[in-house]
Amino acid sequence: MSPRLLALGDGALTLEFGDRIDPALNAQVIAARDALAALQLEGISDVVPAWRSLTVHFDPLRLDRELLSRHLLECAQAKAQELALAGPRSGIPGRQGPTRWRIPVVFGDEFGPDLAAVAQATGRSEAQIIEALCATDLRVFLIGFLPGFPYLGELPDWLRLPRLATPRAAVPANSLAIAGAQAAIYPWQSPGGWHLLGRTPVRLFDVDNVGRPALLAPGDSVRFTPIARAEFERLAAAVAAREIEPAAWQAQ
Repeated sequence: MSPRLLALGDGALTLEFGDRIDPALNAQVIAARDALAALQLEGISDVVPAWRSLTVHFDPLRLDRELLSRHLLECAQAKAQELALAGPRSGIPGRQGPTRWRIPVVFGDEFGPDLAAVAQATGRSEAQIIEALCATDLRVFLIGFLPGFPYLGELPDWLRLPRLATPRAAVPANSLAIAGAQAAIYPWQSPGGWHLLGRTPVRLFDVDNVGRPALLAPGDSVRFTPIARAEFERLAAAVAAREIEPAAWQAQ
């Protein structure tokens, strides 16, 4: 389908690219987001990329709706390939283009209580689950559910499992989890029904970073790196003491 505009009240427009979850559609969403950002229009209060759409919140007293509509339809023609030409982001405010991240994870035991069950359900060993997950470059499709919560995809077909029949009342913060075609990291303790495989010491959302509280952004890519418990504890302590900058998690 061709991109179309949907009105959300007086102060928001949604640019819709399709009717399915698709990496190619999401790439169009991200390209349109960055094309819009390059215009530096005054009056925009928030831009929200999702699986297959881009919602723009604006002040109608500062930005004419028809003008914004024209700009959005023009931005819908931006090519995802053009995004790659911008180069990697710096991992800090003002970055351009997608950022590649390497996120350390300790797997199994109390950090990943569902790892054994996932291995049994897929007919693989725990080591094969970890190896496959850490060999996959996962795209950040969107941030949602909780502040800083990244929806990552897509997982190999054989690793796609339905959500737990009974959700947990409390998933520990920083837990790495999978469900369906997606992986995610819980930035906060929260109820959740995904399969827990491990935990990362990385802070996904920093309330003290007013300019850029969420580490990841739609369009970024993530690859997990397995670490031992001792390394997890060392890194977690360093993160808590603010001895590690967010850019340290960027892939080189």
